[in-house]
Amino acid sequence: MQLRQSGHPYIDVIHDYYLGCNTGDVVHYFVDHSKVVGAAAIANYWAKVGPMTQAHWTLDHCVVQEPEAVIEWTMQWTPPQTGESELLRGSEWYLFHGERIREIRSYHCNHYLQDPANRELRDFAYAARGYPSELTER
Repeated sequence: MQLRQSGHPYIDVIHDYYLGCNTGDVVHYFVDHSKVVGAAAIANYWAKVGPMTQAHWTLDHCVVQEPEAVIEWTMQWTPPQTGESELLRGSEWYLFHGERIREIRSYHCNHYLQDPANRELRDFAYAARGYPSELTER
């Protein structure tokens, strides 16, 4: 199977978003801590975190079914815990309004973030969107 990395306007927007992540010029919502809002705040965040982690993202594969796009990504980074470069992989769901990103739901399993609160999206209204939100008997 050939990986899809281009050929749709949504993919171009996601590429621009990743370029922004790599250069620190984008607004970003995080799942493992509070969101960072505003150009100055996100620039300060990446100025702090970028040098600590040496992170660089690539968009590996994308599937588009308007108004959504789902991607797989790879982040090369250096965890402060080890000082050794490694790859971390994840997936994100993008919801678009026109050709603008309206929402990003990011999923990855980083073994350095084992807090049980990281097992689901922070501040996401699961029940209101029809997702299971309680344990059920099996």
